[in-house]
Amino acid sequence: MIKKFFFVLFCFVSVLNFAQTKVSGVVLDEFGEPVAFANVLFKNSTEGTITNDDGRFYMESDNNHSVLQISFVGYETLDIPLTAKVTYKIEAVLKESGEQLDEVVIFSGKLSKKNNPAIDILKKIWAKKRENGLRKYKQYEYDKYEKVEFDLNTIDSALIKSKMFRGLEFVFDDLDTSRVTGKTYLPIFLNETFHKVNGDNVLGVKKEKLQGSKNSGFSNNQAITAFVEDLYSDYDIYNNYLKFFDKSFTSPLSKTGVDVYNYALADSAFIDNKWCYNIIYYPRRKNELTFKGDFWVNDSTYAIKKINLEVTKSANINWVKEIYIEQEFDVVNDSVFLLKRDYMLSDFSLNKKESSKGIYGKRTTIYNNYKFDIPKDKKFYKQSVDEYSPEAFSRDDTFWTKNRLERLNKDEKGVYELLDTLKTVPKFKSYYNIVSILGSGYVEIDKWNLDIGDVYSVFGYNDAEGVRVRAGARTYFGQNDPWRVEGYLAYGFDDDKVKHGISAKWLVDKKSRLIISGGHRQDIEQLGLSLTATNDVLGRSIASSSVFTVGSNDRLTNIDLSAFSIEVEPVNNLRLRVGNSYRKLSSALPNAFSLDYVDAESPTGISSQIKQLDFTTTLIYTPGKRTIGYGVERKNINDEYSTLLFNYSKGFKGPMDSDFDYDKVQFSYGQPWQIGGFGRLYSTVEIGKTFGEVPLGLLNVIPGNQTLFSIYNTFPNLDFYEFVTDTYASVHLEHNFNGRLFSRIPFMRKLNLREIVGLRGVWGELSSENIALNAPTNIPLMAPSDQMYWEYSFGIGNIFKILRVDFNFRGNYFDNPNARPFSITGSFGFNF
Repeated sequence: MIKKFFFVLFCFVSVLNFAQTKVSGVVLDEFGEPVAFANVLFKNSTEGTITNDDGRFYMESDNNHSVLQISFVGYETLDIPLTAKVTYKIEAVLKESGEQLDEVVIFSGKLSKKNNPAIDILKKIWAKKRENGLRKYKQYEYDKYEKVEFDLNTIDSALIKSKMFRGLEFVFDDLDTSRVTGKTYLPIFLNETFHKVNGDNVLGVKKEKLQGSKNSGFSNNQAITAFVEDLYSDYDIYNNYLKFFDKSFTSPLSKTGVDVYNYALADSAFIDNKWCYNIIYYPRRKNELTFKGDFWVNDSTYAIKKINLEVTKSANINWVKEIYIEQEFDVVNDSVFLLKRDYMLSDFSLNKKESSKGIYGKRTTIYNNYKFDIPKDKKFYKQSVDEYSPEAFSRDDTFWTKNRLERLNKDEKGVYELLDTLKTVPKFKSYYNIVSILGSGYVEIDKWNLDIGDVYSVFGYNDAEGVRVRAGARTYFGQNDPWRVEGYLAYGFDDDKVKHGISAKWLVDKKSRLIISGGHRQDIEQLGLSLTATNDVLGRSIASSSVFTVGSNDRLTNIDLSAFSIEVEPVNNLRLRVGNSYRKLSSALPNAFSLDYVDAESPTGISSQIKQLDFTTTLIYTPGKRTIGYGVERKNINDEYSTLLFNYSKGFKGPMDSDFDYDKVQFSYGQPWQIGGFGRLYSTVEIGKTFGEVPLGLLNVIPGNQTLFSIYNTFPNLDFYEFVTDTYASVHLEHNFNGRLFSRIPFMRKLNLREIVGLRGVWGELSSENIALNAPTNIPLMAPSDQMYWEYSFGIGNIFKILRVDFNFRGNYFDNPNARPFSITGSFGFNF
């Protein structure tokens, strides 16, 4: 999330519209109060908008219009003559009226659900929605052109003359205003793609093949490319909920919409020779994730012809001041309505004040050349698509002239040239580098093809090392590198020792995702922060490097780890990894924390170091996961997919002086659940068992958390090594209501706080054989076998838009030594 935020900051550091009529202003009542959600349109047309919470509006049209018409329930309709093509700062005052329009049935206040013709029409939309669009055909295909643009907005003379842009004034030579908000803006980034899309409703499959891709100069930046891909995901207005920026907004066409929206039948007219009804909708309450706007729906098919959606300013979403969506549908075969144009604008800003400067993110998608009922063989859909074919990224102007389904305007054409120029300006390069470092965590050294970092791991503290510093680097030729080498050095001032880690990965085959990797690490680690162990040679938990902890953080381990693995992805999102590891484990603070175990072969009968050779097979399935890139390290661009993991480890005694024979089986299932308008639930279930006798360093430690940070999948009221098991089952549940509850409390609405509740539990046992083997340790060995250990928590998020505080309560086992019944943890981050 922090990478997304810093990308928006980067855009601060980029269209001549052909509109013939532009208007803006405010709608007030006779007492000077703003009229929210008033209907504003060019008279005798279907071009209109809705005023925002402050009664303000902006609108423009490619046509000439002479009269602006403003209306709202309970007020007289007001016609305002337009004497010029551009008319700004209109102040429209509506007078109350006891009369009702003859042609339209209207309601005022919180509109009734009974005897409301708009609700009757809405019910027919629900009944017909599965019959409209592409669902009517067995097979379909079409062309899809998409244009994503970012613009610096709210530009004024003070900004142009500011020190930030001194020497960069030339970028402001061509400026225009947004047709949605009326703000002056400058395009600074543009990305175009063209796809051929095929689908089969009988088989339930869909395939998109990239034909061409072009952007304005940042194709090699890992943070920017992933952000652009993730920013605008596809959505269907007929769905009950529309997901934007990790939030679920209630669709105005939702079956639950009647609980959160007011609907009013406002007008009816012919559009493209089809008689349509116009329905206005707006929220019943503030601070909820809802829209305001209107839509036109056909009177026979009840298919949507046009719709616009605008997020209300009071909606509980950060860093986004405006979200505006328009969709237009074409009529095919006299009855089928197919999506023709989809436009979405987001106004990113640090606050929601009208004058605040920000960044527009705009996506325009055009659909064309529909064809139906042309069957394709099943093999066609099974064939893999090379989404990153070099040919698609090197298309010439002839290709784009033919396939660009919507022409670029003057400023958009100039973005490519502008960015080429900007990248030669030292001041711009400095801005770019600073924000890139904050976003990715690495300092890019282009001439060496090297990244220094990550910068967020430079400092740490623990009881064994005291103050710790770390410096690292990795090779980086581009986001699609077939190989990568990464390493670090660290030094602890108390133990006066240098630690290190190095790893290498090589993508042998791009199609099967065959990856060979290996590495070595010698460091101090807090083991047991996760039940499902990994052999990541560069991994480092926050527990062993956190600056602040609760109680003594002295149960640390010296680890000397070497690992090698081979990974393949035979089916999309199904990864199989086999590998081996050899590790040496010993206590970093033997007086406080012992890993000693009974060893009959030792002269003293006790050993303090573990030497272990393991072979591991791991199966990871992530259905629905989307990634970007085809190199050895791909980036995830969504987070709503589930993760199923199966891990089998076999330990050997003998080879390389390895100490133990054992088998370990582990399974975990993680799933995010979008609970409609009630937020998101994260759930994780883990089970595991170790067969054979093993020392403490190889057992499953229930992950405690002695830091002040909220860490999912840990128990914040458990100390490290408070519970140790060889058989376990755990569950973690965390639900974020996204402000749904607080928005119902009047005095808390404006704070936009978000409520989070958590429930977690674990059951486990430790065999008598393992207790006897580990008898020499100097910490108590306990497992939650009598009853499941459990905790619950209540959290408040979005404090000052960046902070979250959790209040954690222990449910049982209060008699354990130094048991903590209550704790407070927190986290910070830039979340929408």
